[in-house]
Amino acid sequence: MTTNHRPGRLNLNAFLMSSGHHEASWRLPESGPDATGHDIAHLRRLAQIAERGRFDSIFFADGPGLQGDVGRRPAGTLDPLIVLTAIAAATERIGLIATASTTYNSPYNLARRFASIDHVSSGRAGWNVVTTAGPEIAKNFGLDDQPAHAERYARAAEFLDVAFKLWDSWEDDAIVADKAAGVWADSAKIHPPGHVGQYFSVAGALNVPRSPQGRPLIVQAGSSNDGKDLAARHAEAVFTAHQSLGDAQAFYRDLKSRAVAAGRDADGVRILPGIVPVIGTTEAEALAKERELDELILPQYAQRQLARTLRLAPEDLPLDRELPADLPDEDEIEGAKSRYTLIVQLARRERLTVRQLIGRLGGGRGHRTFAGTPEQVADALQEWYDAEAADGFNIMPAALPSGLEQFTAHVLPILRERGLFRSEYEGTTLREHYGLARPANRYTTLQRATTTATATATGA
Repeated sequence: MTTNHRPGRLNLNAFLMSSGHHEASWRLPESGPDATGHDIAHLRRLAQIAERGRFDSIFFADGPGLQGDVGRRPAGTLDPLIVLTAIAAATERIGLIATASTTYNSPYNLARRFASIDHVSSGRAGWNVVTTAGPEIAKNFGLDDQPAHAERYARAAEFLDVAFKLWDSWEDDAIVADKAAGVWADSAKIHPPGHVGQYFSVAGALNVPRSPQGRPLIVQAGSSNDGKDLAARHAEAVFTAHQSLGDAQAFYRDLKSRAVAAGRDADGVRILPGIVPVIGTTEAEALAKERELDELILPQYAQRQLARTLRLAPEDLPLDRELPADLPDEDEIEGAKSRYTLIVQLARRERLTVRQLIGRLGGGRGHRTFAGTPEQVADALQEWYDAEAADGFNIMPAALPSGLEQFTAHVLPILRERGLFRSEYEGTTLREHYGLARPANRYTTLQRATTTATATATGA
């Protein structure tokens, strides 16, 4: 494939998940007992592999509840913000992104934790902002049911507004450390938010000085209309799931247009679809690896999980029949709307039986799966990049650590030869890896604007 891409390079994030993204990966002979989400040594090793490959970042998903059926695959994960602090000490340059919910946290505590990670890692922190769907999780927090979809996103928007105020509550030069005068910080440069809104009331300034990046990189992963609007206003990277080039292009155009309408530069939002690569020295070998994984799926577990996603009883999903004709529309779903629609459209478009759909979802829960040689995987990535369907990719190895090692050793060199990916890190912060500027502090910017206006008015 010839190289004919727009200026710039791919952004690549490594999405790390226990033994791998394929639900049966833990059953492979190569998968050791330590390949879990609660073994910190395993997670550190994965991060170090990704850093050797010069990935922009690593990413950990999360939810405040035990997800899925523990009989199905390794379950239970450490708090990703704590994981990032451990990985920060074991790495030097790679970006560190963690998921945290705006539905089941408060802005002050979460803003403080992410600012702390940014300090500890010397500017490598990123926050994947989620609103957290699921009635079972709501019950962990004393609620009878999950808040409505629109309410979750309204809360998320205000949550981010408060977090931005907190991260700006110290100006960059607030600390003066003047020993002679006995002044450690300029109190005029500390700005308590004094926020009173619909969901939050936050009075005081953050108790952490402004961090190396100003604020962490903001990532968003919802693809509903509410999710896209939130991303257009605030996100700097978007993780998304698409099965076809056409769908990915439509999402890319839509989100970039929304960002421009929100007064932002379209290039200030990086769109990274997920892809689950299964790599072999030949195409036949890659397809055989994919079949081996799919044959290890236990249908009874996967059927129950699919039933939960579709809000059905398992007996309503016979394995060798297509999905029921009378499924609800996306508007009737209060959970993960975009993922629900993706799954239903995939099944309808390809007329898949439940058994076949389970196989397709087993590799990446609705993300695109691709089995092939390193050259074919590189071609698949470049095709979407050249076609303006992606600015980069969320790489989701089917099995870990082997899939990440194979991608790093065999696919990345091809992308480098084509000028599509870096050979060495050129910056030290996550924002620099993504080619994004450090945001100015709102209070410093306001003061400069006021000073300029005053000078102009007085003729100074």
